[in-house]
Amino acid sequence: MVIAAALGLYQARGAAGFKEVIQQGPLSDVAITFFSVALAWLLFGAFLLLLARRRIHSGNVFTAVCFLAVALLYVNFLRERTVYGDINDYIKAASNLFQGEPLHARYLYPPFWATLLKPLVPFGWRVIFDLCWILNALSLFAFFFLLHATLKRYGFSPRLAALVTAAFLLVNVPVIRTLCYVQVNIHVMNLILAALLLYPRSIVFSALAMSLAVHFKASPAVLVLAFLIQKDWRWLAWFAAFTLGVAALTVAAGGVSPYRDFLTNVGALYGAGGPSFRENSLDSFVRALFASLGAGQASVQYFVVPLKILAAAAALAVVSRNVRRETFYEGEAEKGRVLNALPALLPLMMLLSPLIWEHHGVFLALPFLVMARKLSSAGEWSVFGAAYFLAFLMPTFDFFPWSYGRLLALFAWLWLAWRVSGRTGTSAAFARANAALESIKL
Repeated sequence: MVIAAALGLYQARGAAGFKEVIQQGPLSDVAITFFSVALAWLLFGAFLLLLARRRIHSGNVFTAVCFLAVALLYVNFLRERTVYGDINDYIKAASNLFQGEPLHARYLYPPFWATLLKPLVPFGWRVIFDLCWILNALSLFAFFFLLHATLKRYGFSPRLAALVTAAFLLVNVPVIRTLCYVQVNIHVMNLILAALLLYPRSIVFSALAMSLAVHFKASPAVLVLAFLIQKDWRWLAWFAAFTLGVAALTVAAGGVSPYRDFLTNVGALYGAGGPSFRENSLDSFVRALFASLGAGQASVQYFVVPLKILAAAAALAVVSRNVRRETFYEGEAEKGRVLNALPALLPLMMLLSPLIWEHHGVFLALPFLVMARKLSSAGEWSVFGAAYFLAFLMPTFDFFPWSYGRLLALFAWLWLAWRVSGRTGTSAAFARANAALESIKL
């Protein structure tokens, strides 16, 4: 009805007719408002349609309600947001490519994403913004179901997986920050989860998903180690082929220079510079420590590099122990090593990065949620709760050293992963929760 009325108004009075029936509210953006309203109608309408056709039933109604609650919450939240951040860097990078200019210094990603946005440049920045905004909202919806499916693979019952996923998303600083900056993190995490879910049933599409994740953001290349540990040479060959193929298409669209610009921009991050107290990388922490002691920044890398080597060694030790002892997954050998390696490789991916902004915590969803299967003592739950609070619930602030809690949360998780690695099965509390939720008759 709304669409029919709009078309009728346009037919009768042209675009000017909309000014008589549409108002821009205070602190609002008309386009974002209508996108949000449209998504809300579509979500609720789809829910009612599926319910009427009995596609939603006692077996999946719990999951459907959890998803609808999360989706409507974020649709309403995003409707109130009128100023966004990193999307401007993406638009500027796409414009650089369109005009044959070097990628600007703030663009720290492989040129794949900017290349995809490049054809939209002639239509103006608003078209790119609107498309990216809509894609981010849809990506969040997909993230719910991909994370839900991944948790089921790790032994969560469908209802517990839905409840945990909903609770994780309902209050989550990294997700909020990702959406408010129109960042690509949820896209990347969706591709990582897709690669995990498709493996080993579809080696080709699993490798393609991980390759695209690497082209969106270079750091997921660390996760390929899971498939190397699995010794799946076929997956690795497909991954290499897809990675080179996408790179070749990107080069064909814009030449080699965008990759050179990307490497130059990332390399500049390792140079001397002042710290940002909300940026939680080891690089930033050492810079902030030096600044607080009145020391110069020139020698920072002499301390950062050994620290990163030690952190990487610790994380790899945890990966090895988790794989050998089947910490997170006990099942088919053809995928068991991948499923056991990936939770610890995600924190390693972040520790090796020269930047850890608050929105990067999206990549810790899987490690933290699967850890809940193994915790048994009050002490472990206390450490887990504190780390979870720092990683996902603490508002962003700038106050050295207290704002570096997200970095501390990474090490707390690695300590827990080492501690629980000797246990078989799941904790009694997890088993009871799984059984109790499935026993509820709806």
